[in-house]
Amino acid sequence: MGIRIIGGRRKGKKLRPVPGGYIRPTSNRLRETIFNVIADWVPGAAALDMFAGTGALGIEALSRGARLCVFIDQDPRSLDLVRENLRSCGFEKEARLIRLDIARRLSRVKNASPAFDLVFMDPPYERDRVNPALTSLAESRCLAPDAIVVVEHSPAEPIWEESPDFEVFKSKRQGRNVASFLRRRPETLLEQNAPGKTQRKDF
Repeated sequence: MGIRIIGGRRKGKKLRPVPGGYIRPTSNRLRETIFNVIADWVPGAAALDMFAGTGALGIEALSRGARLCVFIDQDPRSLDLVRENLRSCGFEKEARLIRLDIARRLSRVKNASPAFDLVFMDPPYERDRVNPALTSLAESRCLAPDAIVVVEHSPAEPIWEESPDFEVFKSKRQGRNVASFLRRRPETLLEQNAPGKTQRKDF
């Protein structure tokens, strides 16, 4: 079965498939599970789709009422694919695309305004990308206080439980895929919101 939008304004819309199979897109089933968990956070949210791939997660969020989504990937082929899928869904105005190596920090979204309410992260499996990307995300100070971060990862690459920045509050496993749902630790929120700590800039 091809990639399609599961719910919202573009429910049933098929997205362009991945040529050559160089991307592992989130399955329709797992994407539905993810959005069942975060349904109350999506309407009106500012979203960030890291390691965007096909853009299916961010586009699903736009279909379900997110007000904007920023898509980040370092592969120009992926960004071309995201751009085409956005165009076919009519979501170009609600989207921004950035070519960026997330491992080198999220400089382009640092202190972003609006801050992101939802973050989707689906890095290549078992390449030690998950926890460094979470560190980069925390350092960027681009998250709203009650932001939810959704990470799709392999069971063999768990989220670091001792992370100083995030805590896992729910996990859903489907076969060889795990979706972990994270939020900021209270102590990091206190530090970020201290007077003079964060001066936001329009994205």
